[in-house]
Amino acid sequence: MTAKQTEPVTIVSLRELNLGTPEPQPRESKTFTVEEAVETIGFGRFHIALFLIMGSTGVAEAMEIMLIAVVSPAIRCEWQLENWQVALVTTMVFFGYMVFSVLFGLLADRYGRWKILFISFLWGAYFSLLTSFSPSYIWFVFLRTMVGCGVSGHSQGLIIKTEFLPTKYRGYMLPLSQVFWLAGSLLIIGLASVVVPTIGWRWLIRIASIPGIILIMAFKFIPESARFNVSTGNTQAALATLERIAKMNRSVMPEGKLVEPILEKRGRFADLLDAKYLRTTLQIWVIWLGISFAYYGVILASAELLERDLVCGSRSESEVAVTVGVLEESQSPCYCHMFAPSDYRTMIISTIGEIALNPLNILGINFLGRRLSLSITMGCTALFFLLLNICTSSAGLIGFLFMLRALVAANFNTIYIYTAEVLMSASFLGALCLFASVCVVCAISAFTLPIETKGRALQQIK
Repeated sequence: MTAKQTEPVTIVSLRELNLGTPEPQPRESKTFTVEEAVETIGFGRFHIALFLIMGSTGVAEAMEIMLIAVVSPAIRCEWQLENWQVALVTTMVFFGYMVFSVLFGLLADRYGRWKILFISFLWGAYFSLLTSFSPSYIWFVFLRTMVGCGVSGHSQGLIIKTEFLPTKYRGYMLPLSQVFWLAGSLLIIGLASVVVPTIGWRWLIRIASIPGIILIMAFKFIPESARFNVSTGNTQAALATLERIAKMNRSVMPEGKLVEPILEKRGRFADLLDAKYLRTTLQIWVIWLGISFAYYGVILASAELLERDLVCGSRSESEVAVTVGVLEESQSPCYCHMFAPSDYRTMIISTIGEIALNPLNILGINFLGRRLSLSITMGCTALFFLLLNICTSSAGLIGFLFMLRALVAANFNTIYIYTAEVLMSASFLGALCLFASVCVVCAISAFTLPIETKGRALQQIK
């Protein structure tokens, strides 16, 4: 008997029927972060306005810092100061800068970048104006220390710029900010050459306070950091800021809902010492120390060279020492040597060097990477500090200072970007060798940094 064949079509039909009527599944709603929104919106008119306003903070900061170098001969003459007393002014300014940069950084992570930036400009402008009325040397030191405290908060402007810039533009736009620092440096030197010999250093300080006061009024056009707002749970404010940027740029927002983890603990010092970041943190501290040491060192060293006429040892200190006042033949350790027009010209030419390497610096940052670029420029900085000790002509001295200013400015450009993305009297030769040694250590440290941040999005510590 022939077995009856079964028809498999029945099973197939059932399966097809089952596949044709799937159970409805809930759709996952789209989300995006601040970083993704910044990348989607792209670069546009908002960023140009941000670049001009926040970049101009560098003008005010440069004028306040460079002021120390250009007024030191005048205050030395007025109050008959010795070397250590002139040096103490600089020391206290940077002491205030050091202490309050940490404090302002912690406060900014808790209360907002914009608020701290605004407070720091009010603080700096107020105490800078008061400095011009200093009745004595002690008051001058105290008030300039307070100015240093205020200027330390200006770095929040760089953070705001960094957090709003798309990744691929950071390596180009942040080095260009050096133009503003250059403008401030040239402005204060040019003003000093005219104002100090005519109406005095006090009026120079008053005039130097004007850019900071003007910028305070421009801050209303700059929003609070969207990244800060979402980290505190204020998502609506962050979303409004991003939508405003998209509108100004004539761009679009990413689809979905803005989400970002709320950080209960923000701005913790312990985060920097976590095992994950410890090596990077320690090396960045060393590099920042060296870069700052080298940058302000070359500014103040060049002023000292010009003020005391120590180029090639052409004059000894005893030969330039004179008495201020009527007792011209006394053996006072104080001396008074005001800058000549040629000294101001030397300072201006060397200062222009700060943008000389900008094109190469930008190329290096974007094509060689942050680490290799920084190690090269730091190594060259060490070399030119040593070359500065060579007995040469006035033109040779200007050339060495020009290259040093170019290199130390390039160092600052690179470390600013990297940090944002990853988180002389006794012996002039001895001082130059010390600068050179620090730069060598920094070059090695930069080359061995464990993380390359080229093309990397900003990281959020959770």
